Formats: sequence, structure tokens, C-alpha cells
Amino acid sequence: MNTFLGIELGSTRIKAILMDEQYTPIASGGFDWENRFEDGIWTYHLDDVWRGMQGSLASLLADYQGKYQGADFPNVSGMGISAMMHGYLPLDKDDKQLAAFRTWRNTITEDAAARLTELFAFNIPQRWSIAHLYQTMLNGEPHVKDIAYLTTLAGYVHYKLTGEKVLGINDASAMLPADSATMDYDTKMVSSFDAIAAEHGLPWRILDILPKALCAGEPAGMLTEAGAQLLDPTGTLKAGIPLCPPEGDAGTGMVATNSVAPRTGNVSAGTSIFAMFVLEEPLSKLYPEIDIFATPAGKPTAMVHCNNCTSDLDAWVNLFGEAMTQMGTPPDKQSLYRSLYEAALRGDADGGGLVSCNYLSGEHITGFHQGRPLFIRTQDSAFTLSNFMRNLLYSAMASLRIGMDILTEQEGMRFSKLIGHGGLFKTPLVGQTLMAGALNVPLALMESAGEGGAWGIALLAAYAVQKKSGETLEDFLSNRVFSDTHVTCVEPDPMDVQGFALYRERYKAMLDVERTAVERIENRGQ
Repeated sequence: MNTFLGIELGSTRIKAILMDEQYTPIASGGFDWENRFEDGIWTYHLDDVWRGMQGSLASLLADYQGKYQGADFPNVSGMGISAMMHGYLPLDKDDKQLAAFRTWRNTITEDAAARLTELFAFNIPQRWSIAHLYQTMLNGEPHVKDIAYLTTLAGYVHYKLTGEKVLGINDASAMLPADSATMDYDTKMVSSFDAIAAEHGLPWRILDILPKALCAGEPAGMLTEAGAQLLDPTGTLKAGIPLCPPEGDAGTGMVATNSVAPRTGNVSAGTSIFAMFVLEEPLSKLYPEIDIFATPAGKPTAMVHCNNCTSDLDAWVNLFGEAMTQMGTPPDKQSLYRSLYEAALRGDADGGGLVSCNYLSGEHITGFHQGRPLFIRTQDSAFTLSNFMRNLLYSAMASLRIGMDILTEQEGMRFSKLIGHGGLFKTPLVGQTLMAGALNVPLALMESAGEGGAWGIALLAAYAVQKKSGETLEDFLSNRVFSDTHVTCVEPDPMDVQGFALYRERYKAMLDVERTAVERIENRGQ
């Protein structure tokens, strides 16, 4: 049996999936991890990356042996690496890490992002790699002159496994904008940035230090002996496996929901939340709140990205679990989430007059460089568990709706449906129902939605190995992978639409309080 292996390094979990030739997952594994907030930077240590990669694969191997006792581990015909996008991960000529890995969560590049947006006449979000790089130049950080390779987390892992300095065009286009006509970095922006680098006296040009951009289906190297040992010290995984281009979690989410063709869209809801729409034609103008990047096949895509989604919600769920444990009845985590989420469906349509700010970190959609999670109620609010949980779920969706209003109200975009995926949708119907009402658009879930980006990158690995001459990624997914996939779609409930409209106005008013909290309440240790 031939199989395909996908590994994705998400914000809170590293997940590995082994898939057969019918594109069905047959084994999986995972490793929980968390970002660190150190010296004002959201980061992950690279030692944790490899500990997590090995732990995730070991968990998958154990799962396979448990299901197929006595069977040898099957041949892996292709594999791929996906990870959270953006950020700043610089290496010198000896592959030494030059600075702490700065993740997508950081909102510390406001000056650089604004200057580049004006220079390029193209929106450059704070989390994009080029903004982080320029900010280090503006800061005068001494390591910048020594950069030999700047990449994303997926690109770094792929490089260590294969020796190839490449990156899928979805992830690459969120380092430096790409041109969908050439399927490469935008040449005018490259020239503009090289001029800036020269003014700063730097010895390199930008293309010297960025990974080569590759489209889905292009060869991206083989697993080396050193890479196999790094990933799997047991020796079960053998060198010589071809890898597809490494991709970002946005791109693998598009693949896992069959949302790579023009006029398709999806929404991912987990630690962060974002909605993506593959464009038929360019937007009418630049919007600072809307990111433009590429699908894994290079097609232009609009994204509304919010840094904050379920982190504050998860913290409250954990607090309820701690209270139950204190009372001598420690809950099953899955049952706890299900019970609390289902309570939200019984709440008032507007959340009973409650409002929360879920900003654990900054949020560019609403103009925050830092966050302070908070909860507000008035003396006449209906303070019940059901309303509290509905409020927390609404809060996780509110910034996304604010961003999407730009596309619907100013660009006149209409969506027949969005495909949802991510942890927010794990409890049946709850996240799907409330999201449909919050966005006022039908929200569909595929039966495969829970597999996520690790499955998405495994599908890209399969496409790279199996694609026929002239077969596009869209054709491969629609005709081979998703031809018989069951989809459930929830229409917006008019009561929820009306209720969320009231909540949204309350949420917008609350943001003035949030600004004061950021100004007045310091992080512990500052």
C-alpha cells in the first residue's frame, strides 16, 4: 500500500496524518504545544519544533500499529510540511538562528508595514515577513547584515528535511507579494525593496535570502538521511521520499475545503480566525484590512485575517473545568466543551446584553497593537451561562465580521456559501449555526473538515506525485478527492442575524474600553 504523509505545525498542536491512495486518513498523531511570550515577542523555540515534530510522528506510528497490529509501516510515496504562516525566522550562512522566531501573532511592525504599504501601493500586514524584516532594519538590529536565509516555519522545517530553500507560493506570497501572472515574487516590489536594503548598507538582495517560490505540483526535493533521522529517530521513515512544496496553513485549509477555484471561499476558526475568497478580478482599491495573497496554485485571493479567535474562549472553558475539578468532578475535556458550546444555542439571540473582548494579542482589523481580554455586563444584562457562552462565541467572530463588511458593503461581494473548518466547529452545529448568523451567509461543513491542514498538505503531496499532464489542482480536488464528499450546510437564522447585529454594535462600542485597558493595564512582569 502506498500512502501520503502530511504534517502541520499549528498554533497549539502539531498534527500528522497518514493517508491512503483513496485520500482517506488511516492513521494520525499529534503533539500539543504553545507559543511563548518572551521579551515582548510571541515565539516558539526551535528545539520545541523538533521535539513536537518527533512527538507527532511517534504518535502517528503508535496509532498505525494499534490499528494494524503486526503490519509493517507502509511505503510513503510523498509527504509535505505545513505550518502557521508569516513571521520572521532568519538564519546565517552556517544555519545559525539569528533572532527569536517572531510569529504571526506579533503586532510590532506597524511603522514598517505602513511604509511598505505606501511604497508598494499594496497592503502589507504587520505579520508578513517583509514587514518584520524591514522593521529590524528600521530598528538597527545588528544581525540583519548577517542574514543568509529568511523563511517561514514551514520553509525552515522543509529545508532541514530536504536541504532545499523553497516555499509554496501561498506561503511565499505572504512573505513578499507575488505576481499571479509570473507565479513568482512581484519584480517591481523586489526592486523597490532592494533599493531600501542598499540605502541601509546591507550586503544582500532580497531574492538572495528568500526561498524560491513554487506552485502546487512542482518538485520540492527529497527527504535526506539527515532529515529522516531528525524527524524519526526510530528509522521507520526512510530517506528518499519526495516532498511537495511546503505551505502555509491558509493554503492547506483551502485545499482541505476544496476552496481553490475562483468564487469559492472558506473560513478557518481556531487560535486565529480568517476568511478567504479566491478572486475573479482584483479589488477596486487597496484596503489595509484586506490581505491579498495566492492559492497554492497561484491564484489571487482576498483574506480577512484576525489574530484572535478561541484563545480567550478556551481560557474560560478551562476555568469552568478547574471549578468542576475543585468540586471533585473533573470533567472530560470533550464533554465539557460540548456542554458549554451547546448552552450557547439556548442563549438570547443578542447574548443577553453581555459583551467580551477576546484580544489576547493585538488586532490590526480594529487597530490594536496589544490586547487585554475583558468581559463587560450592565446591571440589567441577562447574566446566564447560556448568554455568557453565546457572548464568548460571538466575540470570537466579531472582528472577522467587521473585516468582511468591507468586502460586502464596499466591494459588493456576495457569497453563496462559505466552507468552515477548524476547532471552533468541532462541536456539531454550534459554531456552524452561530457563524452562519454572525456572517449572514450559509455555512457548510464537509465530513472531512476535522482533518484540517495536515490532511490538506497530504493532498498536496498526493497531487505532486499523482497529477496527470495538464491536470490542475482544482480538477484534482473536485474530480478525485471531493467528488463524493458529504456536505452539511446551515442557513442563517434570521433571529441570529438580528441578534448578532445588536451584539456587533455593542462590541464596537466596547472597543473604546479595550483601548483604555491596553493603555492602563500592564502585562504582569512589565
